[in-house]
Amino acid sequence: MPELTPEQVVALKELAMGCARRGDSQTLLDLIDQGMPVDLQDAAGNTALMLAAYSGHAGTVEALIGRGADVDLRNARDQSPIAGALFKGEDEIVRLLRAAGADLDAGTPSARATADMFGQAHLLS
Repeated sequence: MPELTPEQVVALKELAMGCARRGDSQTLLDLIDQGMPVDLQDAAGNTALMLAAYSGHAGTVEALIGRGADVDLRNARDQSPIAGALFKGEDEIVRLLRAAGADLDAGTPSARATADMFGQAHLLS
């Protein structure tokens, strides 16, 4: 990806995070193929993986994992993608993140603590 101006970086982040929230896997993959870092973070430290997981887009989560997204990268509030998926009741996404090796003890609260709080402990056993 060519050198971007600060304004272009902001626009790229907004585009990528919007795609993650909508589950637009193809546009995200195209951006990554053109050089966008798969773990690009917005101002709150969220990655596309975090936002796709939280928004319930299993296909996008799977695509990002396939491109090497860091399943344990936490946002500025120390939240992990798997804890967000547990909070939202996204069972399929929890399974995908577990299969990719997500750390169940990372973040605040951890995935284990979140699962206990929301009656989802069965997803972690």
